[in-house]
Amino acid sequence: MKTNKRTVWFLTLLSLVAVISIYYIKEKAPMPFDGINIFKDSPESIQLTENIVDADKTTPVFADSYLFEEMRMQVRDERSKLKEQLTAKVLSSDHTSEEKNVAYEEMERLTKLDSAEALMEMQIIALGYPEAFVRTEEGTVKVTVLSTEGHSKQLADEIVRYVKTNWEDPKAVVSVEFKGGTE
Repeated sequence: MKTNKRTVWFLTLLSLVAVISIYYIKEKAPMPFDGINIFKDSPESIQLTENIVDADKTTPVFADSYLFEEMRMQVRDERSKLKEQLTAKVLSSDHTSEEKNVAYEEMERLTKLDSAEALMEMQIIALGYPEAFVRTEEGTVKVTVLSTEGHSKQLADEIVRYVKTNWEDPKAVVSVEFKGGTE
């Protein structure tokens, strides 16, 4: 059975049109923001905008998240500079093979550290915190958490216990800092 490309394209297009038309025929309510409803002055659209604008309840949404992103960028910049120096050392012909091996192992350690910190951040967020930032400095694991519930010794102990049980070095010192929320 020999079919040409034009027939295959035609059948594909025909089936796509059939699926899309069945979807729109079966849809019971019109799309909320289709081209016609945007320009109408219906009570529903006016009510929708009235509910969104509430001057008494305005709170900054992205201020604390921006702080976490800024901290991540600083750590990423520092580590990328260090990786560039190590890469230059590995590629240089001025160093011995032992020095190159040490530099390469340090690059691998930094990569593993980055992934371990990112994994720990995701796990802390899975505990119910909106945002977390984990970094390791001189054997200390520093955890910064965005908390909408405020902070307490109990919450800090929970995070410290969790990090100690899941971190690759259980002897590491863990410090927890809370951002946001009520004091």
